[in-house]
Amino acid sequence: MTTADALLPPTPSQTVGPFYGYALPFPGGPDIAPAGHVGALTVHGVVLDGRGAPVPDALLEIWGPGPDGRVPATTGTFRRDETHGGFLGRHPGEFTGFGRVATDREGRWAVRTLRPGTRGSAAPYLGVCLFARGLLHHLFTRVYFPDDTTAHADDPLLASLPARRRATLIARAEPGSSYRFDIRLQGEDETVFLEFR
Repeated sequence: MTTADALLPPTPSQTVGPFYGYALPFPGGPDIAPAGHVGALTVHGVVLDGRGAPVPDALLEIWGPGPDGRVPATTGTFRRDETHGGFLGRHPGEFTGFGRVATDREGRWAVRTLRPGTRGSAAPYLGVCLFARGLLHHLFTRVYFPDDTTAHADDPLLASLPARRRATLIARAEPGSSYRFDIRLQGEDETVFLEFR
């Protein structure tokens, strides 16, 4: 931040939060798939602002179908402790398809989930909803997997994008069942965000 930046008053969009960080996270939020589950994988990345700086106070919601392509109907993600009234989090042995994770001080985030199966004509993907400072409305995007290239050609969203923009929706494979997916809020290589009406 420059001296000139420090003298400017905050804009209305800079004063709306991030208040969600106090109430929305829950125990085990990043653990969409149980620890040790066969086929579990890690999806992780960094949330970056328009200048390429990490966003330390973002919150991501991740959801997706199971490996069979069906959206889980498992309950228990928000179980309550009947003694104290606090959240216990999800049942440790169940896959719910939904998780919520906050970024750390370096803008990093990570979830453990299962590989989503195909649904309709879309290539397998995880849905992402992003809340961050300065955003009056949350943003939606998708995480596609790099080894589904045949399905990518038939996916309506991916097929509608130029190659450079399409690349912002495809995670990079890493060793050990891990995929990296960075989210850029603005600027060069800005992640493709979706609008729902």
